[in-house]
Amino acid sequence: MKLTAQFLLSSVISTVLVSAVFLPISAVAQEAKAANHSETKAESKPAPAKPAKPDLAKGEALFSATCAACHGADGNSGTPANPKLAQQHPQYLMAQLDGFKSGKRNNAVMKGFASALSADDMRNISYWLTSKKAKTGFAKEKDLVALGEHIYRGGISDRQVPACAGCHSPNGAGMPSVYPRLSGQHADYTVAQLTGFRDGTRKNNVVMAQVAAKLNDREIKAVADYMAGLR
Repeated sequence: MKLTAQFLLSSVISTVLVSAVFLPISAVAQEAKAANHSETKAESKPAPAKPAKPDLAKGEALFSATCAACHGADGNSGTPANPKLAQQHPQYLMAQLDGFKSGKRNNAVMKGFASALSADDMRNISYWLTSKKAKTGFAKEKDLVALGEHIYRGGISDRQVPACAGCHSPNGAGMPSVYPRLSGQHADYTVAQLTGFRDGTRKNNVVMAQVAAKLNDREIKAVADYMAGLR
């Protein structure tokens, strides 16, 4: 009986020791298996789709059929109330078209046209316009040139109006994806937009609304006229 008890005790101890050794190994194996499964799942996840490459031929066709009557055959509008679009940054153009379509930028005429465009249509038109050369403009108001230059290049410090050049560049070329090109733009159109920002009829840019709110009619006219002559 004593030998039997010792044998049983020895068997129990052996079982415990074996379990103590193999259970951690089994746990590690399970963790490794789970990690491998996660890695495999991550590797099998498809990469995000890249934006479609702009189709300039389609962009030209759409622009000619839809936009050219107001904005000119090559995006250089001859009507002062309608903006020149040639050589404008594509990201800015796409954002404005999307804003017209969604109602974020309020314009009944443009909403009608933009509502019929898909995201691809907007991209194709915008990149085609960017590829066209903008025609230079010129300032007309001799008495306001100095004031316009002062506001554009230096701002109005006592009213915390920043220099336009700080965002739109010294020559009005703007900054791609961020700030639009302004050089050569019709002064009448620029006056209308700055006045809209100031009076609250154009509400799609908070920063511009804050800046324009500090400008009077004469200052708006002066800086718009000055920008028309930038090149």
